[in-house]
Amino acid sequence: MQLQQALRADGHDVRIIDGAVSGDTSAGGRARLDWVLAGGADAAIVELGANDGLRGEDPGDMEANLNAILDAMAAKHIPVLLTGMYAPPNFGADYERAYRAVFDRLGQRPGVLYDPFFLQDVAEVPALTQPDGLHPNAQGVRRVVARLLPLVETLLREARPA
Repeated sequence: MQLQQALRADGHDVRIIDGAVSGDTSAGGRARLDWVLAGGADAAIVELGANDGLRGEDPGDMEANLNAILDAMAAKHIPVLLTGMYAPPNFGADYERAYRAVFDRLGQRPGVLYDPFFLQDVAEVPALTQPDGLHPNAQGVRRVVARLLPLVETLLREARPA
């Protein structure tokens, strides 16, 4: 796991638990939350919603799911890095605006660090994506990790104040 390796290289003694399921939506993430948190967590990165957008799911439903996840984290005093996604353009400009607004609203919640677009500088760059054009390849993941590393380090400081 590239993020864990990068954090350890910077001197952070961390263990990252990957609760992701390929192809999952925010509803699936919400349903799995108790399992993901069963072993405890000091901090969390929430990166859900891409598949909601690909499937044209109602942004209001996605927002309810993500809100429930963030509420559960807040109740357990777990600081969160929420990283957003952009909707694909095939559902139209109104859908794109509504979808993106969900992340922008949730990113304003107390206790949440916010990154508006997980795939910034990676999406739509063929050399950084798998043949499907959607998922980052190893080089793309390296770019995402390098970009998010300062935010993740801030998250860790919030989880373990000096």
